[in-house]
Amino acid sequence: MEPQHSAVAILPAHDLDESQAFFERLGFAMASRYDAHGYRILRDSAGASIHLTKVDSGWIDAQRNVHGVYLYSKDVDGLAREFGQTADEKPWGLREFAVSDPVGTLIRIGWPS
Repeated sequence: MEPQHSAVAILPAHDLDESQAFFERLGFAMASRYDAHGYRILRDSAGASIHLTKVDSGWIDAQRNVHGVYLYSKDVDGLAREFGQTADEKPWGLREFAVSDPVGTLIRIGWPS
C-alpha cells in the first residue's frame, strides 16, 4: 500500500474482538492484526482506516468518554439502518446519525445532503 497524506483515529478498546465487530457493522474489515501488541488496523472499501489499541478495563469509562470520530460515508442511510436508526438532515448540510462504540467513543456518520 502506497502511503497517502491522511489522518487515522487510534481508538482504545477494552475488548478488541468486540470493538472490531462494532466497526465491521460500519463496513470495516481487519487489515492487520498484532496480537503481541494488542493492536489491530481496520479498513473499509473506500480507504478509511481505524486503528484499535487494547487498553485495560477501567482505563476508559464509557459513560464519561468525550472522544469522537466523524466518518464520511456515501452509505449513511444504509449504515443508519444497520444500527436501527435514521439519518437526519442537519442545518449544516449533512445527513447524519450517531452511535457509540463499545468504550463510548461517539461515532458520527454523515454525508452531504
